[in-house]
Amino acid sequence: MSDLKKRQRSKANAARNEQTDKESVSRIICDRFIAHPVYQQAKTVMWYSHCRSETRTQAALWCELATAKRIVVPYCTKDQQGHNKLGLWWLEDVAELVPGMWGILEPPQQRWGEAGKAIAAKQLDCVLVPGVAFDRNGGRLGNGGGYYDRLLKCVRADTVLIGVCFESQLVEQVVMEAHDVAMDIVITEKAVYAGKGRQFLS
Repeated sequence: MSDLKKRQRSKANAARNEQTDKESVSRIICDRFIAHPVYQQAKTVMWYSHCRSETRTQAALWCELATAKRIVVPYCTKDQQGHNKLGLWWLEDVAELVPGMWGILEPPQQRWGEAGKAIAAKQLDCVLVPGVAFDRNGGRLGNGGGYYDRLLKCVRADTVLIGVCFESQLVEQVVMEAHDVAMDIVITEKAVYAGKGRQFLS
C-alpha cells in the first residue's frame, strides 16, 4: 500500500470519527439514496448494516423492508481459497439478523447459503457501498479487507454502484489500484456526484 493511500485512509477515518451529527446527516444521505431514480427503478438492492462510524443506514433499511423491493444485506465469510468474501442474504425481517464480525448485523452462520435466502451478485440491480474515503469521480477507499472489491467485480455491468459517506470523507483523488472498483454515484449530505469509473446510468 502506498504512503499516500495510508495517509488518505487515516485522514478520512479521523474525519468520519469526528462527525458529530452522524444520525441526522446519515438520514439526509439515506433519503437522497432512496429518492434517486436508480434506487426507485431497482428491484433488488443491496444495503449494508453500518458499524462503528460509518454512515448510519439501519433506520432507513428497516423502513425499506416494508416496500416491494427485495432487500439484500451482506455478511463476512471466506471463499474456498481463504480470501475475504461477502455472502449475500435476502432480508425479509430484522429478526433474521444477529451481531456478527465487528458487531455488524448479519444472518447467523448456520443459515448462510440457505435455499431461498442466498442471493447471487448477478441478481443485484443496485449496491449501496460504504467506504473510508471517496472522491467526486467515484474513487473509493475501503478498510483494506477487499470484501467489497471482490463482490463488486462479480455484479452485472449494468448494476449501479452507489457509495455513501459524509462530505468530510471526500478527498481530491483517491489512490486507486488495479483491484479497486470505482462507484457510479457518490452521495453525501451535500450533493450527489456522478462517478466516472463505470458507466453512469441516469
